[in-house]
Amino acid sequence: MIEISQEILTRVIRKRSSNTHKGNFGRILLIGGNENYGGAIIMSAEGALNSGAGLVTVVTHSLNAAALHARLPEVMYVDWRQRNLAEIIKKMDVIVCGPGLGNSLFAQNILIMIKETITKTQTLILDASALDLLAQDHSLVPSSAGTVVLTPHQMEWQRLSQIHIPFQADQANLTALQTLFPRKNAILVLKSNHTKIYDAKGNVYLNPLGNPGMAVGGMGDTLTGIIGGFVAQFGSNIDTVLAAVYLHSLAGDELAGNNYIVRPTRISALLPELMKKYAN
Repeated sequence: MIEISQEILTRVIRKRSSNTHKGNFGRILLIGGNENYGGAIIMSAEGALNSGAGLVTVVTHSLNAAALHARLPEVMYVDWRQRNLAEIIKKMDVIVCGPGLGNSLFAQNILIMIKETITKTQTLILDASALDLLAQDHSLVPSSAGTVVLTPHQMEWQRLSQIHIPFQADQANLTALQTLFPRKNAILVLKSNHTKIYDAKGNVYLNPLGNPGMAVGGMGDTLTGIIGGFVAQFGSNIDTVLAAVYLHSLAGDELAGNNYIVRPTRISALLPELMKKYAN
């Protein structure tokens, strides 16, 4: 097992050159937020935006449009019932699906659309409801994606892998990941008090940071957005995912120094300052 250190941030986060524009830092599409869980996809989008993604678009229920624009005027909105959604997906570098998506037939059809549309040049990040839908139907696994990043907490991973939490040992998790993704194109971010990350080569990484003040709703949604933002601008590889996980917890630990609980939105707010500090 390899413990992630602060060095991962200086390795991944790069100083921006003057001759760049928003298109240089990735196009990310986030899909989720039904009638009841609009906050999940908004927090995920905020993580993507504040971690530096160049162009952020949210596909969500129309009920969330006003809140999204009020909170994040920099983010574009698409009604998730729009007929040309497949064409929009094709134009993106990174697709995030799951925060607040729900388990309806409509949500299932979105996953089918993604599976039929996504290509090997794109990265797909699956969280929350999307993972539960995969657990119910493994045929929804997007085999044609370039890289797939899964971000379950331990109960979501139990449902998807059929490995009960007490038995989620490293080798069992790696075997389940390779069974689900025989192309070995997946990265597993298994969230817990000390998150572990598993890659297609069989490596296991441990995040030493994090604190109980981060046990707040929306924390995982925010992490998913940060991972998406990092992949969009720094590339789709294991180091990028490790850096996103480490930075998320580093921000949480800094906030926990003076706060009993850590709000996910405050983590997002702190990201630009921390990234400036570690840009090499």
